[in-house]
Amino acid sequence: MTTTSLKLSDELKQRAASAAQELGMSLHAFMVSAIEQAALAAEQRIRLIAEARSAREAMLETGQGLDADAVHAYLHAKVAGKKVARPKKRAWRT
Repeated sequence: MTTTSLKLSDELKQRAASAAQELGMSLHAFMVSAIEQAALAAEQRIRLIAEARSAREAMLETGQGLDADAVHAYLHAKVAGKKVARPKKRAWRT
């Protein structure tokens, strides 16, 4: 494990210390957790963007895609616990 130092403004350090205390954590544990959460969020965003780019390329290549209204209806039904078939791809180019 390596040591890293951070330069924080007095205000930010105090906010972090107060939050850590409220959560029953040490300041160190709070900062490690915050960095871990930020790294995870960034990794998830990077994966989401890569998947979106790949889906866009597939749509441009095939001319097939999903109708937004059909996707919304599908998601609403799934959230409501209903069994529902996935929407079918359709041609979007004319």
